[in-house]
Amino acid sequence: MKQIYTNKKRFLGSGMMLAIAMPLANTAVANETARLEEVLVTASKREQRLIDVPMAVSTLTGDELKVRGIDNIQDLSFAVPGLTMREDGPGSYQVFLRGIANAHGGGALTSIYQDEIPMVLTGTEILPVRTLDLERVEVLKGPQGTLYGQGAVGGAIRYITARPNMDGFSGRLEGEAFSVSEGELGFGATAIINAPVVEDKFAVRLAADFKDGGGWQDQPEAGIKDGNGEELKTARLKALWKATDKLEVLATVMTYSAEYELGQGYEQPDRTVYVAVDPSTKLKPKEWDYDVYNFEVTYDLGFAELLSSSSYVEMDVKYPFSYFGGPETVYAGDLSGYSNRHNSGDQFTQELRLASTGDNQLQWTTGVFYSDMTMDLSIPEVATEYFGIVYLSDYFTEQTSESYSVFADVSYQLTEQLNVGLGVRYFEDEQTDLVSGSAGEQSGTFDSVDPRFYLTYAVDDNKSIYASAAKGFRSGGFNGYDFGGAELPDFDPESLWSYEIGYKASLLDGKLYVDMALYHTKYDDMLRRGLIFIQGRGFQSLISNIGKVEVTGFDGSINWKATDALTLDASLAIIDAEVKAIGATDTANIPGDPIDYVPDYSFTLGATYDFMWTEANPGFLRVGYSYRDEMPYVDRTSFPEEYVDQFSDKIGLLDARLGLTMGDMNFELYGQNLTDENKYIDPYSAWNNANRTRPRTIGIKVGYNF
Repeated sequence: MKQIYTNKKRFLGSGMMLAIAMPLANTAVANETARLEEVLVTASKREQRLIDVPMAVSTLTGDELKVRGIDNIQDLSFAVPGLTMREDGPGSYQVFLRGIANAHGGGALTSIYQDEIPMVLTGTEILPVRTLDLERVEVLKGPQGTLYGQGAVGGAIRYITARPNMDGFSGRLEGEAFSVSEGELGFGATAIINAPVVEDKFAVRLAADFKDGGGWQDQPEAGIKDGNGEELKTARLKALWKATDKLEVLATVMTYSAEYELGQGYEQPDRTVYVAVDPSTKLKPKEWDYDVYNFEVTYDLGFAELLSSSSYVEMDVKYPFSYFGGPETVYAGDLSGYSNRHNSGDQFTQELRLASTGDNQLQWTTGVFYSDMTMDLSIPEVATEYFGIVYLSDYFTEQTSESYSVFADVSYQLTEQLNVGLGVRYFEDEQTDLVSGSAGEQSGTFDSVDPRFYLTYAVDDNKSIYASAAKGFRSGGFNGYDFGGAELPDFDPESLWSYEIGYKASLLDGKLYVDMALYHTKYDDMLRRGLIFIQGRGFQSLISNIGKVEVTGFDGSINWKATDALTLDASLAIIDAEVKAIGATDTANIPGDPIDYVPDYSFTLGATYDFMWTEANPGFLRVGYSYRDEMPYVDRTSFPEEYVDQFSDKIGLLDARLGLTMGDMNFELYGQNLTDENKYIDPYSAWNNANRTRPRTIGIKVGYNF
């Protein structure tokens, strides 16, 4: 099997390289077509051409997000190979990048930002973001600890929203209706309004979204039909004040509210939802609410730009949770339970950053970052059935984290072609954890110094080679107390080093864009959750540092403007992630095990054809296909040996979208999952905790621009 896997990787890698090499071989006879639009990003916290950024970055513009029908993080995970996730119902998820995938531990492994606002509170409390009125999404691959902190071990995702525009009054109104196969109709409405208030001085921008329906999951024992339909209301108001030529103030207020009658997301192949203990039990609807406030001040000092970003987040989530230790688990079907959970919390963050400006040999960024977070989890009713006996209890925890960090990144243009850089961040995190009914409060302080080294060699203005080495870090934490009230051991931080070399090029006179990267990551003291057996008390969950992991991978993409009308795109990720050594007993893994939630390979293929359907009105047709190999889940403490390797399904999704413009009106007809694939996205199905692909969805949108 190992040889087959190796050959498979070589074949796919060769295919990708061939796809890139073929158009390069015909450079001399390239068609005279329009060029691809040059992409500018702020991944390094200053504006650069994508081709000059010394890291792998996948970008999708706001228009591309619309054309591809990407609405949420699950959609994005299929559009960006190497990006995977675990979802515990709508809006509750963990995000993994480049094989750095672990559903257990302290903080997040992938950082999420909306503009300058951190959207991550803990490893499992991540504010859901919709692709509403965005300029672009940037997916930064590999450790980003120097600029984005301890939560960016595998990378970072940045949602860049549209800013208020001083040029004039404008906006868009949009209505949508869609039908889900074997489900219900859904409806949506979007409004975007940009309004200058004081000429060249003050402008506001409002973006609001509403969705209703579109469910397909049933709980027949409770009489619930299409219970995962969505009731979503979200709005974002941004106000921009250009006080002087040098001083700019931007304020953002955002509110998000979503409700689902069936909110846990897990479903069976027949599209039903099973609630443990008593299948007729109606769990409480899931409610996901949060409010975000951000105040951003920018001042041009001439030699540098000073930025202050203050953010405050309040979140409140009520969600059901049901589990069943099925026949393939160590419980052999004799453990099940449900609970109605309530998470609430808040977080204040402050970043002060100074970045050089101008086209100088020396470029630098330095700053400080502070975060204060409190998170409460209360479960007023926990029902657990263990060997036929039902136990009722309640549960409460309070978690706090206060952290600060200082960081700096400096690059120097040694020659006309060679640029070298160094970044470093010092991070310190003080945590507390209080569990109801326990002997007391647990507390600890974790710190780290996280450097990054990089260089870029510009072959010419349109081709570059880069290399980097970066450290990633995640805080340790607490296991709480066992069933008898005895304190369980804490777990230490985990860290990794990732080494990367990449190539980026704009070729064929700007008609072809290519990027490729090879990387190798050494992961020390990886955190895993396992089960330990306590005599007379049963199994107890315990997170521990298990040992060493190595990840080797390749990712790449091409965008080719083949003709004035036809644009082709493809992307590919190949990952080999494996446990290499174990330094603990009673762990979930042994050497040679794969890493959870990491497919061997994934890829996307797409084609967009632009045309004029009347003399004055354009249209487009987009067809896209995404494929993801099966993802493993390995836990030798939860599964007998014959069931150790749990897998998701292999998934291929076909989408299409037709758009027509008539003056200021736009019409779109779209289909998602056209072949109606019914597959497990998550490998955790043996615990009845896995979601499946959304059924075939056909919809229509009508928009008006003004």
